[in-house]
Amino acid sequence: MAKPAQGAKYRGSIHDFPGFDPNQDAEALYTAMKGFGSDKEAILDIITSRSNRQRQEICQSYKSLYGKDLIADLKYELTGKFERLIVGLMRPPAYCDAKEIKDAISGIGTDEKCLIEILASRTNEQMHQLVAAYKDAYERDLEADIIGDTSGHFQKMLVVLLQGTREEDDVVSEDLVQQDVQDLYEAGELKWGTDEAQFIYILGNRSKQHLRLVFDEYLKTTGKPIEASIRGELSGDFEKLMLAVVKCIRSTPEYFAERLFKAMKGLGTRDNTLIRIMVSRSELDMLDIREIFRTKYEKSLYSMIKNDTSGEYKKSLLKLCGGDDDAAGQFFPEAAQVAYQMWELSAVARVELKGTVRPANDFNPDADAKALRKAMKGLGTDEDTIIDIITHRSNAQRQQIRQTFKSHFGRDLMSDLKSEISGDLARLILGLMMPPAHYDAKQLKKAMEGAGTDEKALIEILATRTNAEIRAINEAYKEDYHKSLEDALSSDTSGHFRRILISLATGDREEGGENLDQAREDAQEIADTPSGDKASLETRFMTILCTRSYPHLRRVFQEFIKMTNYDVEHTIKKEMSGDVRDAFVAIVQSVKNKPLFFADKLYKSMKGAGTDEKTLTRIMVSRSEIDLLNIRREFIEKYDKSLHQAIEGDTSGDFLKALLALCGGED
Repeated sequence: MAKPAQGAKYRGSIHDFPGFDPNQDAEALYTAMKGFGSDKEAILDIITSRSNRQRQEICQSYKSLYGKDLIADLKYELTGKFERLIVGLMRPPAYCDAKEIKDAISGIGTDEKCLIEILASRTNEQMHQLVAAYKDAYERDLEADIIGDTSGHFQKMLVVLLQGTREEDDVVSEDLVQQDVQDLYEAGELKWGTDEAQFIYILGNRSKQHLRLVFDEYLKTTGKPIEASIRGELSGDFEKLMLAVVKCIRSTPEYFAERLFKAMKGLGTRDNTLIRIMVSRSELDMLDIREIFRTKYEKSLYSMIKNDTSGEYKKSLLKLCGGDDDAAGQFFPEAAQVAYQMWELSAVARVELKGTVRPANDFNPDADAKALRKAMKGLGTDEDTIIDIITHRSNAQRQQIRQTFKSHFGRDLMSDLKSEISGDLARLILGLMMPPAHYDAKQLKKAMEGAGTDEKALIEILATRTNAEIRAINEAYKEDYHKSLEDALSSDTSGHFRRILISLATGDREEGGENLDQAREDAQEIADTPSGDKASLETRFMTILCTRSYPHLRRVFQEFIKMTNYDVEHTIKKEMSGDVRDAFVAIVQSVKNKPLFFADKLYKSMKGAGTDEKTLTRIMVSRSEIDLLNIRREFIEKYDKSLHQAIEGDTSGDFLKALLALCGGED
């Protein structure tokens, strides 16, 4: 088992058992398996409470006392997932990895995900031990077996990783960082086709510290994260492997937290993945994985395992997990730094926000107006021409087309479009033709008119717009509906929810940077409210969340975690309910990462039976010139499929064509 570096804090969940006696444990295990049936509770209690070093001593004592192989006896007595887990714990880590890889490449088909997970995440020392263990256990050469079972660039990168020769020097050359950035850029984005060898050489050999700086500089130089370039330039298992390498370089515990979450989310559990990670990380970085899991997914790893597994298998996994971070006082303060780094990344990305719709080159409003008139004249309508023109012009250019259309034909383009197209396509095209502030004003008006109120639309718009956008919406609302937005909100909502919306609708959020002392005071203000004092809690949250600047609120959130061991979003969800909760959660998510907030909204609009076309349209229209490219990246990162694919699978006809044109490409 790899030991932490000298002076480093141990981050495993399993420790050496105090007062350890290998003979006593061997006798207890023999008794537990003797006779009819076996005492599974005793077996799991002993094996999950001992370190791997101690388990090896138990194996030796068992053989000395009884002349039998303990692992063979366990295999005989136990079955299924519980057996796989217990036997995995009994093997030395390198031999456990060797067995997983042997299983992954044996028989028909290959478990590429297993190969990727192990070989992308192990250190040089762990890789050398793995190669030696494989040779010892199977009398075969691991590299030769990998070559015999894989192919292409995927194979080449696996072989590079198997060498265990990644540089380990933390002294980084700035010149070499710049050179690697340039080499990666030229090998991918600037090249017709891709020079995969450059990606393999740099990502397979450079030190982690060096590569983290390369990734930072790559984002600054190209305006996109290295992950986006990998997705655009590589494909298949090779792409998945390189993305896994990048994730492990950024944060190995975060990579495993994500793997664990995906192993348990949705229908069915990927038990082999769950077992492999819980066994292999229990004496390395399980505490770090737990922290990140709790911060990223707003639930503890312990609670997810508890809800997703059963029996002795569940009990064993929970012992390896080591604690429930949802319990009071359990969530680690160190997670504040993890959370803050995640939010800081989104803060950097704010200056890199990019839409998918840009002003058309060689724009000719006269030609566009004539083409649109022709597309709507006579019998039938040429929807393809309408979609092509309107989705490929900026909003400013569309306004010029409207003016030119009226000057040439004495007709209102919007009225003509309304009479020629209908349904979801009409809603999308007409939305694109409106100036953004007037479009938002109309969406707010629709959310409040008629029977019932669309609170989700009110929240989505008012919680995410900038001060300048809010002020423009107010002017547009007054101009179009001869009533102030504040009066409309007052008439249609009530209580704390109304107060929150009106506060947001003033467009007076502070716009400065963070103030550390004030951030601590703000965090203390919302942390001090006793649980159950709902009215006071909501008022305090409103005072801070609706008025402070985004950079300042990120600091408040970090300080809040330090004080309470909880993410502010978790506290809101736990202590509040209804529209007030939804509004505060939307503000917090927007502050943390606005493109991710919209990616989540888009995913939910297309998830399950039926499609929420109104939400889908509203977001695609309103974000197409602001940050839809960023939203696309967040979407594929979180949901493992592109926004393009999701739209293709959930819509049809001309509405589909228009949405894909706005989407701007396949990631």
